[in-house]
Amino acid sequence: MKLTSAVAIVALVSTLFMNPAFIKDAVASDDDRISHYKGEASPTLEAAVKNLTEFNQKLEAILASDDMDIRKLAEIHQLTYTLENALERLEEELETIAETLEEVHIGSETGKYEQVRKAGKEYLEQIRKLLPQTQ
Repeated sequence: MKLTSAVAIVALVSTLFMNPAFIKDAVASDDDRISHYKGEASPTLEAAVKNLTEFNQKLEAILASDDMDIRKLAEIHQLTYTLENALERLEEELETIAETLEEVHIGSETGKYEQVRKAGKEYLEQIRKLLPQTQ
């Protein structure tokens, strides 16, 4: 009885892996990947930093365990959606922060005191969300 069940499982798995649609999905590019989970959103820089901190700690805890199994891989898979969302927000925010710093840079080169003061304060306000120890 057990042998019959094992043979049926092997046959099912073999059929699944030999299915052209399965193979296509397995080798699909990142653009073609199907999202299984949405992950937690990072609508602001603060939310992105919070999510990165929290979910990196979760990932680190899972990776620190000696017994990696399919359940833990599934947990990691789910965590990555939130981490990816947070990194995308961070990338967008860093671009904005860099543009503000460029205003400071240009203003300092051209003697525009008010531009430097205004953009400098804005830059520091934004960067402190990433580096709170710079306050």
